[in-house]
Amino acid sequence: MDMSERYRFNIGDFKCIAVNDGTFAYPRPAQDVFINFFVNAPKERLAQVLRKHGLDSEKWDEYVSPYICLVIDTGRRKVLVDTGAGGMAPTTGRLLPSLKAEGVAPEDIDTVILTHGHPDHIGGNIDGEGNPSFPNARYVMWRGEWEFWTKEPNLEALKIDQHGKDILVKVAQSNLLPIRDRIDLVDRETEIVSGVRVIPAPGHTPGHVAVTVFSANERLIHVSDTVLHPIHLEEPGWVSSVAFTPEKVVATRHRLLEKAASEKALVLAAHFAFPGLGYVVRKEEGWQWQPRKLT
Repeated sequence: MDMSERYRFNIGDFKCIAVNDGTFAYPRPAQDVFINFFVNAPKERLAQVLRKHGLDSEKWDEYVSPYICLVIDTGRRKVLVDTGAGGMAPTTGRLLPSLKAEGVAPEDIDTVILTHGHPDHIGGNIDGEGNPSFPNARYVMWRGEWEFWTKEPNLEALKIDQHGKDILVKVAQSNLLPIRDRIDLVDRETEIVSGVRVIPAPGHTPGHVAVTVFSANERLIHVSDTVLHPIHLEEPGWVSSVAFTPEKVVATRHRLLEKAASEKALVLAAHFAFPGLGYVVRKEEGWQWQPRKLT
């Protein structure tokens, strides 16, 4: 098994696979790339925290992020959380080959949960001919998220340029509208299949969700993009340039991170170092990321 692309683990009786759809190198913009992740951070404090993490913003040319998807095999159902970035870059679109390497065919997936409508989470919804990549699956999304992206989304709140906003809308509509006949929309915390629940986690996008997995007294919380970097645990008030509603991002973080810490749940964060698995530990006024030891 390629540990850089696939990682098998269990949650109770459920067999899970973290799958890296690939990586994307976010280039340094006119301002420091890290400012895009922490737009409201005091400059001196940010530099101090970055140094503590071994990062020098003045010498950093790009930020490389993995795009992690999750397969949950309950024994009766095969669930996929997010479909990656598809062909967004030459370094993405590894989801299907990696699933094949693990013996999972697209036809085996019966449920696809989409945590939100950003390109790196829905880019693999459809194939090159515009057909659903997972032909036997029902797709699940938060109703408000679906309605936001498939109508006329207003992205004025985002601190990115117009080109970036146009890409978000174009990719969302081209990857969501073709599955409109097989989408199930939810508007409250819902058990999608036995042991797998969608819970609201708004802020990053209007209808962003997290996914909880419970089996045989073991828990996983897939927080998706609630946090984008381990620094967000230590500084939960710092938000990214694509945060749709910053105050909701912060509230969601406090709720989910406290839940993870109190339940001692395994956590999956979609953009942390692959496989994105670890634990949330309380520390001072925030939390700290403790990566899972890989076996």
